[in-house]
Amino acid sequence: MSLRERIQGNLTRDGVLLGEKSLLDERAQGAANLRALLHERLLKTIDLSAVDRMVDSELKVYLKSCIQKIVADDKIVIGEDNLAHLVYEIQNEIIGLGPIEPLISDPTISDILVNNYKTIFVERKGRLERTNVQFDNDAHLLKVIEKIVERVGRRIDESSPMVDARLPDGSRVNAIIPPLALDGPALSIRRFSEIPLSVNNLIEYGSLTSDMALIIGALVKVKTNILISGGTGSGKTTLLNVMSGYIPDNERIITIEDAAELRLQQPHVVRLETRPPNIEGKGEVSQRALVKNTLRMRPDRIIVGEVRGIEVIDMLQAMNTGHEGSLTTIHANTARDALTRLENMVGLAGVNVMQKALREQIVSGISVIIQVARLSDGRRKIMSIQEITGMEGEVITMQEIFCFEQTGVAPDGSVLGHFRATGIRPRFADRLQARGAPLADYLFDPSRIKER
Repeated sequence: MSLRERIQGNLTRDGVLLGEKSLLDERAQGAANLRALLHERLLKTIDLSAVDRMVDSELKVYLKSCIQKIVADDKIVIGEDNLAHLVYEIQNEIIGLGPIEPLISDPTISDILVNNYKTIFVERKGRLERTNVQFDNDAHLLKVIEKIVERVGRRIDESSPMVDARLPDGSRVNAIIPPLALDGPALSIRRFSEIPLSVNNLIEYGSLTSDMALIIGALVKVKTNILISGGTGSGKTTLLNVMSGYIPDNERIITIEDAAELRLQQPHVVRLETRPPNIEGKGEVSQRALVKNTLRMRPDRIIVGEVRGIEVIDMLQAMNTGHEGSLTTIHANTARDALTRLENMVGLAGVNVMQKALREQIVSGISVIIQVARLSDGRRKIMSIQEITGMEGEVITMQEIFCFEQTGVAPDGSVLGHFRATGIRPRFADRLQARGAPLADYLFDPSRIKER
């Protein structure tokens, strides 16, 4: 979308200039008249042919000068603070995401949850809190949603009322509109920090210990197939991003996602993203199609943002046919549940395969499952690292290497507990040693308890 279209589309809605609800609350009728005047005068003042050549920073300065000129030429009486606030809101409306742009810019906010145009919650440090930010009406909120999805070549309308998208910084966006959303359009934004988190950040936050980080790093370096399991908002994608940092720079990495969120730092990365069907129901490109195509692209590593359907078949086949070091995530509450979900996905795909044969393929393809969770105090932690050891009869066997044990809850609501090794030396330790990444025996000492 060009700047010209953005300006025309954002300045005009029912003949009203967007984004000054706070000003209207203070000076109801006078502000309404001022809004109508500025709307009319801005459309006459702005040079739409010039704005197409402007970057956002230049456009901000240009809009500010136009509004100030209108106020001066028409001798409008308005305080400097109110004028500055009005300019800021108009800039956000045209260039950013309107009323929620300040929330997007706030680094302390991890989630922005718009229940309807007048009810907006945010999450800070694991705690939900309601804001005083509002959209003007449903049409205003819908306009912002359309702006987001258009940027990534997707659409949302009555025939396709749900959409997954992303912001330029990689933040995850989900939107749903009527008739599915009964109270008006709803928008959920999972923000990612501009600077990707490192493993040291996770250790500092208490998500894992240095011993666990050392083992995970070694597993990734020697091309171990790893499945990250967890519930919604548990930090699976964040952990996947951090783990990908251990991949050597000389390897070719291909990522497959529904909405591109991973931000790998290596120089040799090819990013693939699915495509939904068009308005005629054609042109869809699924994760399964991308996984199949990836096998023809000479990957050293395949990273699937999340397996959630039939693509799990091709993912398992890739893991079993020389594409070692694959990483992916799955929604599940426990490591055992993750294995059950893999089986269910194959069954739902309509593929006729014997249960034992499928489980043997899972055992052969996946070596380690890392279970993550979001605790009651909002903190994310690695709850368990488990190794798949084989099969006994028709049952997949696993052994836990590390775990987090909760011991209580502090008066302030924070979860008390500690990480510890179970004392089991994993079978993959021999593999790591053979590949030049030996692990010291003390890492598996169960007496090395670390309170977090």
